[in-house]
Amino acid sequence: MNSYNSHMSSLGECVLQRAVMVRKKLTAREGRGWLSGTLFCTHFRVAFVPQDSPKPDDNADPVLLGDHDVALASIEKVVVVGPNRTKLVTPNSSLKFTPEELVLYCRDMRVVCFLFDRLTPESQVQEMTYSIAKTYQPPKPGSVLSFQNAALGSVEMKQFLSNRRRDAHMNWFESASDWEQELERCGATSWRVSSVNDRFEMSTSLPRFIVVPQKVLDTELKKSFAHFNEGRIPRWCWRHPRGSDLLRMASFQNNIYHEKDDIRNLEMILFGCQSSLCVVVELGEELPSPADIQLAHSRLRALCLGDISTSVSVPDDKWLSTLESTHWLDYTRSCLRKASEVACLLRGGHLTVALQEVEDRDMSCVVSSLVQVMCDPHCRTMYGFQGLVQKEWVMGAHRFYSRINYHRDNDKEEAPVFLLFLDCVWQLWSQYPSRFQLTEDFLLALHDSIHLPLFSTFLANCQRERCKRSQNLGQCYTPVNGWRDVLHPDSSTDPSDPPLPPVWDWSLQYSKPRQSRFTQPVPPTPPLQPLLNGNLNTNPDKHRLTDAVPGSVFLLSRGTFSCPTNLLPWRSSSSSGVYKKSHRRALSSENVPGLERLLKAWALVEYPQALTSTSGPQGPLDPYEPLLPLLMGPCMGLWRECYLRGALHAQAFSHPLSANHLHPVERLAQEVQQLKDKLEQVSTSTDPTPPAVTAEPRRADTNLNQNTNNGTFLFPASRPQSAGVLRAPLPTSANQHTSRGAPAASAPQSRPAHKDMGGSSKHTFLFGHSSVIDAHPDQRYYSASSNAKLPKSNGPSLAS
Repeated sequence: MNSYNSHMSSLGECVLQRAVMVRKKLTAREGRGWLSGTLFCTHFRVAFVPQDSPKPDDNADPVLLGDHDVALASIEKVVVVGPNRTKLVTPNSSLKFTPEELVLYCRDMRVVCFLFDRLTPESQVQEMTYSIAKTYQPPKPGSVLSFQNAALGSVEMKQFLSNRRRDAHMNWFESASDWEQELERCGATSWRVSSVNDRFEMSTSLPRFIVVPQKVLDTELKKSFAHFNEGRIPRWCWRHPRGSDLLRMASFQNNIYHEKDDIRNLEMILFGCQSSLCVVVELGEELPSPADIQLAHSRLRALCLGDISTSVSVPDDKWLSTLESTHWLDYTRSCLRKASEVACLLRGGHLTVALQEVEDRDMSCVVSSLVQVMCDPHCRTMYGFQGLVQKEWVMGAHRFYSRINYHRDNDKEEAPVFLLFLDCVWQLWSQYPSRFQLTEDFLLALHDSIHLPLFSTFLANCQRERCKRSQNLGQCYTPVNGWRDVLHPDSSTDPSDPPLPPVWDWSLQYSKPRQSRFTQPVPPTPPLQPLLNGNLNTNPDKHRLTDAVPGSVFLLSRGTFSCPTNLLPWRSSSSSGVYKKSHRRALSSENVPGLERLLKAWALVEYPQALTSTSGPQGPLDPYEPLLPLLMGPCMGLWRECYLRGALHAQAFSHPLSANHLHPVERLAQEVQQLKDKLEQVSTSTDPTPPAVTAEPRRADTNLNQNTNNGTFLFPASRPQSAGVLRAPLPTSANQHTSRGAPAASAPQSRPAHKDMGGSSKHTFLFGHSSVIDAHPDQRYYSASSNAKLPKSNGPSLAS
């Protein structure tokens, strides 16, 4: 182990403590059982080195975390297990017993267990426990910088990161050419890239480059910033192949005087290159607030993780009702519902959809990103998804730094909005797995990386803050030029300010075998059809809006359209200081029926029993048709590979001797399986030659909204493992997965005592499997009877 000590020292890490003859508990994906090795604690991580690990290569590129390592910044609490007792360890704790097991509860919902051998020196056990307890929790804001210095502050690491080149396969949206490349990809020829905010003078939160209509000059554009909150004017996000444009903007400033030229410029920006119709989608009323998201996520963590240091636990028969009371799945459903409404509007073509939020920095990021994931196959690839996050979240000025709250000094601003978005993407992936190139492993890696305060992607609230940190900009004021950024070249060499890599540099965290699991093969997306004046030159869609009155602006709120007089402040007749005339026609309700037709498809998604199409798609699928998710209670699942990977990790098998006893959930599943086997025996003895029933072939990735029988399907069944989805309602250790765990191929074989008596392929309804699926693997859902009715509740799925 001396080679590992010297290797860590070469990377600038100081080994605080070492414990030999330690066993790490492996997850089900790793093969179960225990892996022997040596445990290290440094200023940066808790590193576990297996006995059979190869000797480290000093010439290899440095890696921040190994497959069995845990960063100190991601640890939330430390619990030790002794003879018939458990204890929560804090920096000031004193142990009156020798721990037998060390349990690390992580902020990313992992639970990592280490078992000390009887031959492990007691002094090493005690010192290891105290070392981790004193270093894992930042006692003050400055500890985050200390953590960054410990991980990235060495001379070798600084030199390595300074010579690191960014991945050219993805769009970083940091230069004008990056935005022009996106405009070309989307076919948005009527838009241009403006550098009016190059020095962040128009808006401190908007990026340096924004996309505006071609016909709007920068001199006219400057007059529009004052009319919107924080200067976040309407700006282009994405163009649908049918010709519709998606915009984002903040709320209007109602106390601003609107001159005639201002009104013309504002409406030119709002309508973009469309001349007929604009729909403003209000996001504040239907979607959760950041405080709601934080409360729901805290409740979800408490439910899924539990705590072996306390005796408080949720009974198994109340677990699903407790999950529903967290409202996490309700918030996921509301985000997907709103994004589906917007996707259906954009599909109609010839209109502009503007997402409006008070500050335009939270839920607008969620909805705009989900819309593009639903409609654009490029955004379902790994590089396309990374570019999407760069465009809508990083350049869109989501408050990553405040919402993640690395310093734990601003609890009022903390809210895992980005984690809610990842859950929504997983819901789409679980219903359409073969339409995604990215995999669940990629989503898990991104989920876990956000808890490490090492990446420039998450350590700022806007591009201006990132530029100030990377270029060490200060500010000075002069009466002529106002506030100007001043570069301090000498401060860039400060050793306490290490360079921060982007999160997309996956090789710093994951080995090549792990990265290979981030993607899966998908059929190539056919190129866009020829465009004519910015619209598809194909047969007109029957839902396309053709009766639009030029200049119409509508508000979409709570699933209904309206045209309130105060929607646009400059058109309001009740404001005294507002110019009352507009070059556009007055608001009219004539277009409401046409808009409602655009949402008809979404209404059918909400109530699939109203669908009348056949069981399968007719002809080739349109890759640009939106992937509209099913949002009924049974169709919404819990991301078990993320939230439940540590639920029973430490509780059901906290010691090798207890592995002979199954968890109550597994015993229940075993009893259900036994009853199912008996029923099959009885049915076989009574009817030895049952009539053969041939199920209609149906692809698992088919758009589920086209199936007439979806209305009677109550419990979604699991796909084969090749599809990548395993649904389960309760925390079971049968298929746990630690995202940073070692690959399954390298894991040792599990012991007989650890064998899963109720294997995942045996867990009937409770775990989403049944004999029906064995007989018809292509049938995605099954029903108890042909006359089954949909439940009225939107509660969580029993097969999540």
